[in-house]
Amino acid sequence: MGRGYRASEHGGATESPSIVRPYMLTSGRTRPAVELALEALIRALPDSNERAWQLGELDAAIVELCRQSPSVAEIAARLGLPLGVARVLVADLVEAGHLQILATLREDSSESERRELIERVLSGLRDI
Repeated sequence: MGRGYRASEHGGATESPSIVRPYMLTSGRTRPAVELALEALIRALPDSNERAWQLGELDAAIVELCRQSPSVAEIAARLGLPLGVARVLVADLVEAGHLQILATLREDSSESERRELIERVLSGLRDI
């Protein structure tokens, strides 16, 4: 049996026995609908509170975490999700207008921009 993933009310994740496999959370999809790097910073849009009723428990937990602008990797770690599943779910919420991609590395990013973003992601992961 697989592990079930459920967000707690404090923004973390609690593991509960479940027969739901991670790929079921994404309806079997393995690729995000939008290009989404693991280090990309994600922010909840201001009107996402008003539309929270549209979301399931896991999606609502992701949106709540994104009020702190975490990276995709941080979201996965805090909710105990596989990275691929987190990427697909976050991309779905971006497309639905709940989240916005703030920053990611580009091919022309400077070395200092790369270092700063990687250090921020590592710092966030250590805080978990």
